[in-house]
Amino acid sequence: MRIAGAALNQIPIDWEHNLRNIRIAIELAKENGVELLCLPELCLSGYGCEDLFLSDWMPQAALAHLQQVRQWTEGICVVVGLPVRLNHRTYNTAAVLRDGQILGFAAKQFLANDGVHYETRFFAPWPAGETTTVDWEGEQWALGDLIFEQNGVRFGFEICEDAWRPDDVRPACRLVGKVDLIVNPSASHFAMSKTDVRYQLVMKASRTFNCTYLYANLLGNESGRIIYDGEILVARNGHLLLRNQLLSFKEVDLEWMDVDFKTELAPAAEIVPLAVPDEYKELNQAMSLGLFDYLRKARSRGFVLSLSGGADSCFCAVGVAEMVRLGVEELGVEEFKRRSGCFAETAKVVTQEGAGGKAAQLVENAEPANELSSNQQLVRQLLTCAYQGTVNSSDDTFNSARELADSIGARFHHWGIDEEVTGYVGKIQGALGRELTWQTDDLALQNIQARVRAPAIWLLANVQNCLLITTSNRSEASVGYCTMDGDTAGSISPIAGVDKDFVKKWLRWAETELGYPALRHVNALQPTAELRPLEDKQTDERDLMPYTLLNRIERLAFYDRLSPSQVLATLEQEESGFDREQLKTYVRRFYSLWSRNQWKRERYAPSFHLDDYNVDPRSWLRFPILSGGFAEELAGL
Repeated sequence: MRIAGAALNQIPIDWEHNLRNIRIAIELAKENGVELLCLPELCLSGYGCEDLFLSDWMPQAALAHLQQVRQWTEGICVVVGLPVRLNHRTYNTAAVLRDGQILGFAAKQFLANDGVHYETRFFAPWPAGETTTVDWEGEQWALGDLIFEQNGVRFGFEICEDAWRPDDVRPACRLVGKVDLIVNPSASHFAMSKTDVRYQLVMKASRTFNCTYLYANLLGNESGRIIYDGEILVARNGHLLLRNQLLSFKEVDLEWMDVDFKTELAPAAEIVPLAVPDEYKELNQAMSLGLFDYLRKARSRGFVLSLSGGADSCFCAVGVAEMVRLGVEELGVEEFKRRSGCFAETAKVVTQEGAGGKAAQLVENAEPANELSSNQQLVRQLLTCAYQGTVNSSDDTFNSARELADSIGARFHHWGIDEEVTGYVGKIQGALGRELTWQTDDLALQNIQARVRAPAIWLLANVQNCLLITTSNRSEASVGYCTMDGDTAGSISPIAGVDKDFVKKWLRWAETELGYPALRHVNALQPTAELRPLEDKQTDERDLMPYTLLNRIERLAFYDRLSPSQVLATLEQEESGFDREQLKTYVRRFYSLWSRNQWKRERYAPSFHLDDYNVDPRSWLRFPILSGGFAEELAGL
């Protein structure tokens, strides 16, 4: 039988968009002679509908829209994910349709409730072995723990999290000997190196349960924070039959193959491992796709970036350039432009003009568009950068910012903000009746510089109808090393889920492997906020601690969930190169800064989930805004 999976790039409650992708997938499947097609989990409504799943109307609307899909299923069996609400409970289901009829609804039995998932808030788990009925305008269908048949091939279901449970409790263990095929429609989020875990899961299941296993995942940045890689896998008795390209820019990625269910296939003696994942490449592909989807789904005209010349902002600038490169590489120039929605012939880029005496401070790189490559011209339309210097800014960071912007084709402006900083400082000195000095008001004087940068860059973004990129990374978020309403201002924070040490390593990789020689400037610099006088030689790690140690403490504290004393003991055992007293100082500093800065993490711009954990309280890690701050635990050190 010819079976297929289709990865779909969907949008929560965008019925027209979602139905269009479903129809395209079904038509492609029919054109290629597919007999059974699996679409992803909750693909009709979208997976990220959040509390709308708790309403009565939204699941009802999903069921109503499913009736449109029926007419497209003549001659093919199709699996469509949608929520179904019965007796004030919502169930995560996979509808099976064939020849214009609904055959029934398989219901998810285990719910994901860790990390980025809160499914138990929205859904009720379905009890194994039980069934009920769904009524709709005089028709009635079975719902529950069901087995179906297509052309003599019997198939049952695991829906995403069902497959991640132990082998002796997951649905597959009750399907052994009853089915030839297990179908798994999924919405499994991207994280670096996760595809290897998922691959092993599917391969081992096909061997353990003596079956063919068909897996189809959602694709793209569906609803803002979570990215899906669109993985499609077919495995049989431990043998890989099909695996697609991940993180595609397509709206619909259909992959099919023929499986001879009548011929026995001996179980694989061992599971052939995948190549070791390249996390730098994985992150690059995921962030590029995440930015592209965010841009078009937010109906924006491009991005604006306060390009300081430091590691984080340079990472974000290259991210936009890579979005263009990878998108054009897969879609072609014209389809990339059409899909982005930013290149209508009538669209005009608004250029900002200075006012009063400020006009001379606004300078744009003036390289003619016709001297740029095709990709550089696209970047020029999509990315505007500005360097906002002060007396504490260095030539090194300015040169880093300008050369990088020029090399990728981005528009580049620069202006000074000393006049605005002096104005605000003068007002407060007048109000308080005293001078503000670096000796008495260090943090306040640092913060006002970062905060003064926000209004102008927001204005530039607003007049161009663009998304303002925020450049904070995860390490800074953990300890609040940022200025609220300053460097945290923005619409999207693409690297807030990545630690600073990884950022630095990725930039070195991008310079050599992706061919961005302009990154040599930032790769030669020590990370610095450049907010204190230059003679102070401020660096991030002197203000905080070595980033590698900060990341290790963070992971032990909130991924492994250890207490401060356990963190300290672990660090001592690992021979970190620091003596016990220094380690105690760093552990105390981390926990103290973490506790007092939860309010900042609550206010960060939406960020992408890219690693196996993050510190965003709206997606992975919740923590009280007000707390005891680990006072007793830190005193115990």
